[in-house]
Amino acid sequence: MADRTGIIAHRGYNGWYSENTYRAFEEALKLDVAGVECDVNLTKDGEVVVIHDQTVDRTSDGTGSVGDMTLEELRALNFGTHEDPQRILLLDELVDLIKSYPGKQLLIETKHPSPFGARLEESVAEVLRNRHLDADPRFSLISFNPEAIARFRSLLPSLRSFLLLEPDAGLPDSLEGASGFGPSIRQARLEADFFAGVDSQSYVWTVNLPKDMEWCRNNGVELMATDLPELALDVVRAAS
Repeated sequence: MADRTGIIAHRGYNGWYSENTYRAFEEALKLDVAGVECDVNLTKDGEVVVIHDQTVDRTSDGTGSVGDMTLEELRALNFGTHEDPQRILLLDELVDLIKSYPGKQLLIETKHPSPFGARLEESVAEVLRNRHLDADPRFSLISFNPEAIARFRSLLPSLRSFLLLEPDAGLPDSLEGASGFGPSIRQARLEADFFAGVDSQSYVWTVNLPKDMEWCRNNGVELMATDLPELALDVVRAAS
């Protein structure tokens, strides 16, 4: 059981700033959080970019599939607001930002199904290896896809990983090689006895209500992802 639940800013400070942007991550990292979480996909020219969706439609002023666009084309889009424009981030750039905040964690989620399949995990591993971070405990790997978890285990055996669980799916038979489970807050609460009996680490998402934040703190959740890290800090501190 964790001594204190670590707060992970989901897609950066997603509750106040444009998700998965430099601004959202920088503002989150200024807080007393354990770290941040990001999503990654591959561009047409093989660059690892930080974006949740397979398309740019929801989070930018453009349209189209990430995998059909080059980095140069993606850089021409605004992923922020009119008042605070933001360009798409490379995973390389986010890693550099994390390195400037000692002690902060980065959880990297690969998004599937991906048109690039295993190349996505291979490319993430290459980014971390090139920076000699392939055994750095600040970095963790997460995915809903058990095959992605297996690839992470093979490519980056020294890093821990979390198998994310679909909200309405049944409980898994095993960790599929992961270090821990990543249930939604709803599933964590409904199946509290199951998760309490599993000898593994825990990452619960996405926790935005104070009552759920308190539950995570009181039930020894190691890491909880939230769009509202400042609120989570207040709740966790008050419960300590």
